[in-house]
Amino acid sequence: MEIAVDLHIHTVLSPCGHEDMTPNNIVNMACLKELDAIAITDHNSCLNAEAVMMCAKDKNLIVIPGIEVETVEEVHIVCLFETLEDARSMQEIIDERRLKIPLNENIFGRQLIMNHHDEITDSVSDLLAVATDIDIDTLYELVRERNGLFIPAHVDRPANGLISILGAIPITPDIRVIELSKNCDEQAFLTKNPRCKKYKRYKASDAHFLWDVLERECFVHAEELSVRSVLQGI
Repeated sequence: MEIAVDLHIHTVLSPCGHEDMTPNNIVNMACLKELDAIAITDHNSCLNAEAVMMCAKDKNLIVIPGIEVETVEEVHIVCLFETLEDARSMQEIIDERRLKIPLNENIFGRQLIMNHHDEITDSVSDLLAVATDIDIDTLYELVRERNGLFIPAHVDRPANGLISILGAIPITPDIRVIELSKNCDEQAFLTKNPRCKKYKRYKASDAHFLWDVLERECFVHAEELSVRSVLQGI
């Protein structure tokens, strides 16, 4: 079956995420747009993934726990996991290895943790949108150890994109899937970067605002509507 997905969505936990990006609002928008699966990928954290998963529990929507990790090279990598436990295990390492810079809410906004009722339960006082000291190869191994997917984010963009920073997709680690931004002209991108034709590719919204969430425009093949099956289809 073909599953309509948006595999890169931020919540109010990300400092650049609009405060409308609450767990219930995200789930309701995904359902309104008739998506089958979404991934919650806040900057260097999965603290709001559980609330979004709980909001979707009684809906025909799969929520994949994930993290958008910034490596020491300042490359953004979307890391998707089958279980919340695996995502949390990854976050424990990230928390130890990311830069600790106090959050200036006047500049970056708040970093809110919410429950499935969209109630604020806590906040993160250190800026999350920063680099870790984890290099790309090490992050790849850490994600693989947790049965996760390692996907370079928005590789077509100059900011924090793997190609713009490293000049090309490296031979190692063994990257198999890349993410393109929602407005990417894929044909023009492949003409400029012909070596990327060998990778599986999909588009994602990188949504920081509700209206940015994808329509039914990006699909993966899955045997059934489950987190495991969707991840296997990516």
